[in-house]
Amino acid sequence: MKKERVNVSRREFLIHSTAIGAGFALGMYISKTDNTALAAEQAAVGDVPEVNAWVVIKPDDTVVIRIARSEMGQGTLTGLAQLVAEELECDWAKVTTEHPTPGQSLARDRVWGSFSTGGSQGIRGSHQYVRKGGAVARQMLIEAAADDWGVDIEECRAVNSVITHMPSGRTTTFGKVATAAADLIPPLEVELKDPKDWKLIGKSVKRLDTVDKLTGKQVFGADLQLPGMLNAAIKACPVFGGKLKSFDADKVRAMPGVQAVVAVDDNAVAVVAETWWQANSALNALPVDWDNGPNAGVSSETIAKMLDEGLDAREAFIGNEAGDVKTALENADKSVRATYAYPYQNHATMEPMNATALWTKERCEVWCPTQNGEAALQAAAEAAGLPAAQCEVYKIHLGGGFGRRGAFHDFVKQAVAIAKQIPGTPVKLLWSREEDMQHGHYHPITTARLVGGLDKDGDLVALDVRISGQSILASVNPNWMRDGVDMFVFQGMMTEGDHAISYSVPNLLIDHAMRNPHVPPGFWRGVNVNQNAIYMESFIDELAHAAGKDALAFRRKLMDNNPKGLAVLNAVAEKAGWGKSVNEGVYQGLAVCKAFASYVAACADVSVDDSGNLKIQRIVAATDPGHAVNPQQIEAQVEGSFVFGLSALLYGECTVAGGAVEQQNFDTYPSMLIAEMPKVEVIVMPSGGFWGGIGEPTIAVAAPAVLNAIFAATGKRIREFPLKHADLRPA
Repeated sequence: MKKERVNVSRREFLIHSTAIGAGFALGMYISKTDNTALAAEQAAVGDVPEVNAWVVIKPDDTVVIRIARSEMGQGTLTGLAQLVAEELECDWAKVTTEHPTPGQSLARDRVWGSFSTGGSQGIRGSHQYVRKGGAVARQMLIEAAADDWGVDIEECRAVNSVITHMPSGRTTTFGKVATAAADLIPPLEVELKDPKDWKLIGKSVKRLDTVDKLTGKQVFGADLQLPGMLNAAIKACPVFGGKLKSFDADKVRAMPGVQAVVAVDDNAVAVVAETWWQANSALNALPVDWDNGPNAGVSSETIAKMLDEGLDAREAFIGNEAGDVKTALENADKSVRATYAYPYQNHATMEPMNATALWTKERCEVWCPTQNGEAALQAAAEAAGLPAAQCEVYKIHLGGGFGRRGAFHDFVKQAVAIAKQIPGTPVKLLWSREEDMQHGHYHPITTARLVGGLDKDGDLVALDVRISGQSILASVNPNWMRDGVDMFVFQGMMTEGDHAISYSVPNLLIDHAMRNPHVPPGFWRGVNVNQNAIYMESFIDELAHAAGKDALAFRRKLMDNNPKGLAVLNAVAEKAGWGKSVNEGVYQGLAVCKAFASYVAACADVSVDDSGNLKIQRIVAATDPGHAVNPQQIEAQVEGSFVFGLSALLYGECTVAGGAVEQQNFDTYPSMLIAEMPKVEVIVMPSGGFWGGIGEPTIAVAAPAVLNAIFAATGKRIREFPLKHADLRPA
C-alpha cells in the first residue's frame, strides 16, 4: 500500500524547514509556475526541472549539485558536494556542480542559506542543511519510482543513482524519475544518515575542479571577457582617509586606447581603455593631486608608541578571567615576563582585486571573485543606486581570498561606480599589484605583554596577558561587538567555545586595550589566532624553560581538562619523536591550540647554522576537526596553511610612512620560496561528534612551533616579527 502524501503549502514548508543554527528557510520545493528565477534556472539547464533547490538530475543521470559557498582553492566545492551526494545516494562519477547566484537566492527566500565563505564555515556552517537537501531529494526520487510502480515507498532503496524495489528486484535510475520527482511535495522531515553509515563522507575523493584548472578551462575574475568590454585601472589616495583633489585628464586622453578618465567617489581616479595595459599606462602618466588628510604624519613608530601605551593603560576589556591574578603573582615563587609584537600583514592574494560591471538605469550586473555573494550583491546595489532585485552578481572562482574578498567589496563598488559613467558597456576593473598592496584591509597590528607566576614546584599558578592593538570588529562591524568588547581579539584564549584556551590556569586574566590606528584591519586567514598562538605558545615555552621542565610535560600538566587538545599534542610528539634523539644539529619545538572548533598541534624540526641561516626541516601537524569530510583535502589545506603562516612569520610585514603603506609589490613583501618549505606530515584524527574548521586553525601552530625550535637551537627568544629582522646566530 502506498504511503499517503500530505499536501503542504509552500509557505508552511518554508516555516517548517528553517536551517538549523543559521536561520535560513530551506524552500526545497517551489512549483514550476510561482517563481521566475526558477524558470530561468530550468531554462539554463536545458529545461530539466530541479528535484529541489540543491539537486538537478538530467535524463542521462548527470547530477548537478548547487553550491552556494565560494571556491578559492580550499576544496569547499568538492566537500559540500560530498555532503549532498552522501545523502542523495547518487553516483559520484556523474556529479557536477554549479553556483546559484545571490539574486536567485534572494528571489527564493534565501533558499541556499549563507553565501559567506570565511571563518572556516564553508562546511561546518552548512553541513546540516545541505545534507538535508540531499536527503530530501533522495526521498522524492524514491517516491516517484514507487508511484510509478504502484508500490510502498518503504520497499524501495536508492544506491548509486539506482532505485530498487527490494521485494521484486525491479530497478530504475534517477534520471528516469527526476521529472516526476520534481512535481512532488517534499517531505517535511527526513532522517540523516548515522556517521557510521557514511560511504562518501570521510573518503579522499578527487576534487571536482582540478581538471578545469589543469587544462586552463577555469575562468577567474581577471580572465573574464565579455563582448564590447572595456578595461579600467584605478588609483586611490595612498593615505587612508585622504581625498582626491584634482587630476589633469587632458594629459592622457590622447594616449592609445583611452576611452575615459573618471573620478571614483572622492578618493580615487580611474582610466578606462580598450586594454588594461593601456589603462594602467595612462593612469601612471596621469597628473594627480592628493589631499593626504590628517593621517599623513602617521608612521610605524607612532603606531608602535600608541600600542605600547596600551600595555600600561588602566582601562581594558576582559576576555577571560579566573581567580585572583594580582595576588597569585605577588605570592609566586618565580615570575616570568615577556612582550611580543605582531605587524600589519597583507592578504597578498595571487589574483589582485577585480570586478566586471555592466550598468544601465534599469539593471546592474557584476561578475567577480567573492567570498560572499550576498555581500557583493549588497555592495553592487548600493553603488548602482538600484534595488537589489534589479541587480545580480555572478560568482567566479577566486585566485585567493584569505578573508580579503569576504567582508570587503570596495573593488565591487568601484567597478560599478566606473560602469555608471559608461552606461550599457561592461567594464572590467583590475587593481594593479601596487594598488592591491597599498589599499588592503590588513592583518591587525597588536602587541602583548605576558606575565606568568610559578610556584616552588615549577607549576604555573598565574597568567596575566594584556593585548594592546586593533579591533577588527570596531572597523568592520561594530554591531557584532558585545558591550564594546571585540571577542574576536581573544581567539585561542577564550574561556570556552570554538576558540577556547588550551590550558587550565587557576589564576588568569586576559584583557585587551583597544588601540585603533588609521590603517584598516580585516579578517586575514586565521584572524587573531595567528598572533595569539605565538604569544601563548611561545610564552608557555618560556615558562617551561624557567621552571626547568620539559616543554611537552609542562603542557600536559595544564591540559587535564582538554583531552582532545592533549590528544593532538601527544600525536605530533609521538610521530616527531619528541624527547628522542634526532639528527645532529636539528632541534624541536611544540605548539597546540583550539581554533574554529578544531584542535590542532604541531612539532617543528629546525636547524640554524653558525651564520644564523634557518632551515625548517619538517613540521608534523595533527588536527581533530570532529568530522573529516575529505582527508586528502584536509592534508592539502594544512600544507597550504603552513605556506601562508610561515611566509608571514619569515617575511610578512607592512610598514607605514607618511600615513601610507610602504610595501608595493612582492619584492618588498615576499612569500617563502619552494626551497624554504619544510616537509609536512599531517595526522588527521577525527574524533566525531562535532564539525570543526580546516582552512584556518592549523595556520596558527606552525609559527610558534618553529619559534620554540629556534630557541632550542640558538638559545634566543624572538618576540618581534617577521624573522627577516632577527639575528639567529646561536648565542
